[in-house]
Amino acid sequence: MRRGWLIGGIVLLLVLMTGAYAAWRVFYRPNVREFAEGPAYLYIRTGTGYAAVLDSLQKHDLLLEPATFKWVAETHDYPPHVQPGRYRLAPGMGNGDLLRMLLAGRQDTVKFELNSFHYIEQLPRQVTRQLEADSFKLELLLGDNAGLQRRYGLDTGTVRTMFIPGTYRHLWNTSAAAFLDSTAARYRRFWTAQRQARADSLKMTRTQVSVLASIVQRETAQATDKPLIAAVYLNRLRNGQPLQADPTLLWPLHGLGTRKRVLNVDKKVDSPYNTYRHKGLPPGPITTPRPSSLDAVLKPAHNKNLFFCARPDGSGFSDFAETYAQHKLNARRYQHRLDSLGVKR
Repeated sequence: MRRGWLIGGIVLLLVLMTGAYAAWRVFYRPNVREFAEGPAYLYIRTGTGYAAVLDSLQKHDLLLEPATFKWVAETHDYPPHVQPGRYRLAPGMGNGDLLRMLLAGRQDTVKFELNSFHYIEQLPRQVTRQLEADSFKLELLLGDNAGLQRRYGLDTGTVRTMFIPGTYRHLWNTSAAAFLDSTAARYRRFWTAQRQARADSLKMTRTQVSVLASIVQRETAQATDKPLIAAVYLNRLRNGQPLQADPTLLWPLHGLGTRKRVLNVDKKVDSPYNTYRHKGLPPGPITTPRPSSLDAVLKPAHNKNLFFCARPDGSGFSDFAETYAQHKLNARRYQHRLDSLGVKR
């Protein structure tokens, strides 16, 4: 009798141990595939549910044994607790670690690159290529003049000053409104007390600094020339002279980024951005200036130059002049260079 009980106990123990080991294997055994190109990512869109998660895991062949993950997920109440986001699936991750990550919503951030753009309609396309944010909602927010003034102190013409190009970190499922709030927070951080003091010394608002910096940026990509070009425009503003900045003519014509040459007929464009017709700064930026362009305006060179012209050698640098006579000589050399290259527009 005792022998029978002992054998039964041993059998039961073996069964329990086998079951425990099987459960351990299902929960902890590596189940995420290893890919040669690096870690895989699981994207769960806002509003989607458990079925979409399973479909994505299977469609992209992310798991070695999808059925075991499904069993673990359903026995641990995951189906009603799906959280959206971008999740990094480390090679060799087990079902348990994967499930804990998904339940906690521990998603990976996206390294978001905000590039300079000239026209506001270019921004939603740039954002939605990298984030889940809804482009239509973003367009509505950017077009809401009252909302922009209430929330950021800007309007539809000046909101572009808020977008400082650079590398940002966002959650992939960041909403359109959250994206704007985050961008505004970075803009406020950029404007340190020292930068604000420099703007005050120039008797310029933050928006005015950004507008002038946008012109400087369109004039040159050379870092050493930026403070020199900023000085030219600041000297003109102090003298009450029109800026006569060629890039401002192309902006209302939607020619920035596509035109290489400004023609005399362009100087007749009927627009407040025409700095040949209107003195002072245009009402908004013509592109989103980078930090180097903003700092060039805040820390301009000190000279009496009133003119500049691109060098004919194609180096991207400019020749500067205090007098119009010297500027005419510089400009003539540059025009001859364009003619020799056959550049018409």
